[in-house]
Amino acid sequence: MENITTWVSENALDWGIKIGIAIAIFLIGKIIARMLSNLLQKAMARAGTDAILVGFIGNITYAILLVAVVLAAVDSLGVNVTSLMAIVAAAGLAVGLALKDSLGNFAAGVMIIIFRPFKIGDFITAGGTAGVVDEIGLFSTMMHTGDNQRVIVPNSSIIGGNIINTSALPTRRVDLVFGIGYDDNIGKARDIIMAVMEADERILKDPAATVMVGELADSSVNLNVRPWVNTGDYWAVRWDLLEKIKLKFDEAGISIPYPQQDVYMHEVKAAS
Repeated sequence: MENITTWVSENALDWGIKIGIAIAIFLIGKIIARMLSNLLQKAMARAGTDAILVGFIGNITYAILLVAVVLAAVDSLGVNVTSLMAIVAAAGLAVGLALKDSLGNFAAGVMIIIFRPFKIGDFITAGGTAGVVDEIGLFSTMMHTGDNQRVIVPNSSIIGGNIINTSALPTRRVDLVFGIGYDDNIGKARDIIMAVMEADERILKDPAATVMVGELADSSVNLNVRPWVNTGDYWAVRWDLLEKIKLKFDEAGISIPYPQQDVYMHEVKAAS
């Protein structure tokens, strides 16, 4: 007991100084880590980086710096930091393997935020889903479909396939096909279609709309109709053209053929 008391009295001051230095390193290092993290976030915000990515990278930077501060504080106590770092690295590897799918989604989310193949409000087809983008997260993207269903798509599924962004460009071409009979007048049918399109103010003058013979099919002459519209008017114009051109064809006596099959019945007399 006397030996213990002697050891404590001889080393108490030394350990007190070490603990005080460790606490000072931790407190000061924590303040510096927060300052550096805030400076990085401000620099990224000024550069126009997405707010989601700014916050996430800021938090990750602060966590890494804080770990370094803790290791420095522990090292000041005379603890073998190398062994501690090996344990932390092994734990990090185990967690990384367990969360590899989540980390893949996270990496894909960072790519989406950085490269911006689409933005909130765009109509896209990606990850096997077509819909309007509601939210872009670091792990998944939320969309709603045309019939108003919420779909949550993992970011890795989006980055791993083709992305069709319907809203990316300001104009879009409407592709329609109208079949008329072989006995109908092609020039008359073309004039009717052009008149319907010229009467619709939503159809752009430049590029000019076109009507051309696209195919001599089995039962019809197919006319390809190609007007250009603003992207937001695409579906409304498409539906209106289908209805109006059909009605005008009916008025002009132009037929829209459909496949027919003739069946001939032969009467077989029974043998007498």
